[in-house]
Amino acid sequence: MPTANRQPLTARKKIALLGIYHETNTFIEIPTTLEDFKNGYWLVGDAIRKEYEGAHHEISGVIAAVDACEDMELVPVFYVSATPGGLITRDAYESILAQMMLALDQVLPVDGCIVVPHGAGVADGYPDMDGHWLTELRQKLGPKIPVTGTLDPHANVSQAMVKATEALIAYSTNPHVDQYETGRQAAWILIETLRGNMHPVQQLVQLPMAISIEQQYTSRDPCKSLFEYVAHVKQQRELLSASVLLGFPYADVAEMGSAFILIADPKNIFHSDLFLGEVAENLIDYIIPRKEDFNGVKTGIASVFDQVIAAEKPVLMLDMGDNVGGGAPGDSTHLLEFLEKQPYSKVFICVYDPAAVVVASQQKPGDRFDLTFGATRYETSVTLQQVLDGIFTEDTPKHGGFVNYDMGPTVIVTTATGNTVMLTTKRTPPYSLRQMTSFGLDPIDFDVIVAKGVNAPIAAYAPVCPAVIQVDTPGVTQADMTLFTYKNRRKPMFPFE
Repeated sequence: MPTANRQPLTARKKIALLGIYHETNTFIEIPTTLEDFKNGYWLVGDAIRKEYEGAHHEISGVIAAVDACEDMELVPVFYVSATPGGLITRDAYESILAQMMLALDQVLPVDGCIVVPHGAGVADGYPDMDGHWLTELRQKLGPKIPVTGTLDPHANVSQAMVKATEALIAYSTNPHVDQYETGRQAAWILIETLRGNMHPVQQLVQLPMAISIEQQYTSRDPCKSLFEYVAHVKQQRELLSASVLLGFPYADVAEMGSAFILIADPKNIFHSDLFLGEVAENLIDYIIPRKEDFNGVKTGIASVFDQVIAAEKPVLMLDMGDNVGGGAPGDSTHLLEFLEKQPYSKVFICVYDPAAVVVASQQKPGDRFDLTFGATRYETSVTLQQVLDGIFTEDTPKHGGFVNYDMGPTVIVTTATGNTVMLTTKRTPPYSLRQMTSFGLDPIDFDVIVAKGVNAPIAAYAPVCPAVIQVDTPGVTQADMTLFTYKNRRKPMFPFE
């Protein structure tokens, strides 16, 4: 990305920063409420800068890019985010939207705006939630105020999102470790647009396919080759951006599926719409003949142990059906129960169960007692090892770009077979190795580390886990999307048709 020129002006351009960020799994019965957002990230004004300045999030990249320009002023307005989960309640979304618009009113007028949606948000009554709030924002700002922003590549992108903005750029890695750079790029396009040096146009290319969540690891084929090809096309055609939207299959909405977003500057091309249409056809011609490669293997629990025996330890075992980052509750014990019955294995697993934390916290370290935990109410004898506050930090770029983690009151117990279970009060995705090391647990002491995710935990655990096994466990994020009942998706779509 070119460095924005420092051009001091008499009056600095005022750039608003705001966002509503949620990845919504519509197949989960428990809704996401206003309280879930308030227990997540609820940041207004300078609190946004305090949380993200110097971190690895896309907002961090935006802050750094705008602060480097003497002719620009960043005005953080409003940003909320909740852990992925079920459908957002109507009251929660409408309250959040009203509060965001009120906060924006207090800083208007502005010269430009940077937005931070996830792209897969769904609220009751608002199936295209991100398209809705971006449209509301556009109506408030008017047609002449440029708006750029970032997207998670798991976004299900709608025409409304694209129509309401000048440029939306998705992270290009999964696990997401380039969020900072993506934020900088979105800011750079806005800055150059405000300076009159750029006039971006964008086009959404929705594909008749949905890439399996299992195959969305961008450092391995088929995604590795796909992203390399798209990067080549971007450079060859002199595009400002070319994003791959992997899509989020656990949302029954019309936009569900994979896509591309292409962004160009008309001054570099002739008849921009025709040009972008030609580029889109090139990308479609690449991916559609290869669609079978993006459908995944789907290894079941019964097939796992032979792979574990043969693999170098510790093995990272990805519990795909209970993917917290995809909205799952994080309380499945299917893999633990299976591994406890095997001839050998020393396992670490983190399970969300507030009630079990309360019971275990009444004991003293070293006490042995019977404990029931998890969705299947697994009952076993355990020994209490630690009672913790569950707070830790991550200072390197990992999936999600988070620095501060809070699992709530937490306990660590060992089962009679010697396996280690961390029980938490808050659902916490396994995006940081410090979830273990901050509390005295050394990953190399285990044969198997179970992480409730699909690809995201790899960024954290790959440095210490020579082998990675994705397991198609049962649950609300199971890998085979064809087992879910959709009413609203577009047709035809591979792998359904």
